[in-house]
Amino acid sequence: MARSRRAMIPMAGALAAALLGCSATSAAGAPPAVSGAAAPVPAAAASPSPTPPPVNRRTAAATLTIPSVGIRDLRIVPYEGTTDDWPGTHIQDRSIAASPYGPHGGVGPGEVGNYLVTGHRLSAGGPFREVPSAKVGDKILITTGDVTYTYTITGTRRTDFRSARSLAEQRAAVPGHPGEKPTKAMITVSTCATPEDNAAGNFWRDAKDNPQHRIDKIGVLTSWRQG
Repeated sequence: MARSRRAMIPMAGALAAALLGCSATSAAGAPPAVSGAAAPVPAAAASPSPTPPPVNRRTAAATLTIPSVGIRDLRIVPYEGTTDDWPGTHIQDRSIAASPYGPHGGVGPGEVGNYLVTGHRLSAGGPFREVPSAKVGDKILITTGDVTYTYTITGTRRTDFRSARSLAEQRAAVPGHPGEKPTKAMITVSTCATPEDNAAGNFWRDAKDNPQHRIDKIGVLTSWRQG
């Protein structure tokens, strides 16, 4: 069995933020508050991520586990596109997660760059209902084939779907830093901020009935194991 190599991780401070892919307008219970300012998200550090084995990860199906919020072995379907476009929304409507890749999307699990994963928070069974409560230091496990990649959450950011700049920051190879060359494998796990937007009196929706804001949990690859 291969052993992981540890990378140093800059830990972001506060959690704030925006996650993708919801088309419902209310939720039971009191959701976590989202502050107006995004927490700082670390840029790529000098030390590289652990290097996983060379396999075609970008188009392979995967599963998502976030133990701290009760998500286990949730299926992730990759597709060529961008966050919360129509193909991605249709995948999320099946009560699973979606992962865009390509020129305007992200990379695959374990690859250097930004691995994007989106899911519904309220509709389609709400598989990402508890994602906003994930905290700095929590682990995100992505399994594809016989390899499991472990990312550590370093921060939270808010994405505004009415802002081209904010969308560019979300989808950037280094989350929050468009144009910066990545040196680490990172992850963005994203879902809607529908309860927070509704509580603020913001009922704007796009053509796919998504609200304006998203809560994004940002993580850095810290280990991988095979077998």
